[in-house]
Amino acid sequence: MDKQKLVVIVTGVIFGTLAVILSVAGNPGNMSLCVACFLRDISGAIGLHRFAAAQYIRPEVIGIVLGALFISLIKKEYAPRGGSSPFVRFVMGACVMIGALIFLGCPMRMILRMAGGDLNALVGLVGFAGGIMTGIFFLNRGFSLKRSYDQPAPEGLGLSVVSVFLLVLLILAPAFIFFSETGVGSLRAPMLLSLAAGLIVGITAQRSRLCFIGGIRDMLLFKDFKMMLAFAVIFVTVLIGNFITGGFNLGFEGQPIAHSDWLFNILGLYLVGFGSVLLGGCPFRQLVMAGSGNGDAGVTVFGYIVGAAFAHNFYLASSPAGASPNGRIAFFVCIAIVFAVAIFSTKKSSQA
Repeated sequence: MDKQKLVVIVTGVIFGTLAVILSVAGNPGNMSLCVACFLRDISGAIGLHRFAAAQYIRPEVIGIVLGALFISLIKKEYAPRGGSSPFVRFVMGACVMIGALIFLGCPMRMILRMAGGDLNALVGLVGFAGGIMTGIFFLNRGFSLKRSYDQPAPEGLGLSVVSVFLLVLLILAPAFIFFSETGVGSLRAPMLLSLAAGLIVGITAQRSRLCFIGGIRDMLLFKDFKMMLAFAVIFVTVLIGNFITGGFNLGFEGQPIAHSDWLFNILGLYLVGFGSVLLGGCPFRQLVMAGSGNGDAGVTVFGYIVGAAFAHNFYLASSPAGASPNGRIAFFVCIAIVFAVAIFSTKKSSQA
């Protein structure tokens, strides 16, 4: 077995084990490590939305960013770069987040939900794969958001500095920070455990280049199955953990923080898959890249946070009853934006 494959397998085992531990320790069911959901909670905690049930500064996100920063510095892989269509990346990030909150989870949570027996996530996988294939279609025709450029070392620290600031706010808990007393935001593992888990995940993901978009993309484009192996290991590890802890519940109904609106489960993840391919990585991967100095990824993450605020302020996010009327409209607006970016940037690239 080659070294990279071993790293991928170990990463999958670590990730899956930590996901189960965090769930048992208090994180929401099938949501123990969901970047979209956790960024939404952070958005609420700092007052960007006032949905009281989803407000908490999630230490896992802080840990992922700082873990990626620490290991990239140690391994001399910290590479501050940026300047590749920042406004477009910001808007696309917001669109991807809206798609995730229509589905109720990012690609990471899709796997966790499937491992918990949630068949709605399996339905969503169809849309996710379709979105990735649509993105690949444009990549093969020369899609590009233009090149990024080397930046001064401090430029790559943007999201890392914000993460440290958020950690201080989490510890001090000043009155202007909002923490949910009920609902999903009130379900949380102990802070130190969550922070440590995030650090470990950030370190291992930076070394393995784990990306939930990249796995399917590499399989389809290059017949490279290494990253798909990581997803399989995560799935099996969490599945075993759920059987042991009693967290497995096979079916469509009665799943934690999920809905059975099959059409918008598919469409929500289609938007996530399509947009993430064009952005160069899933929400989880964007966090890791931002921690490693990628300013473009940092801009995308800020787009996610603002997108989450829009989703709850304007009632775009789904509920257990299904996609909201506003969310259905928002999907078509967002997918139109993503297609417009794809078409325009492909034309520009082909003319270059």
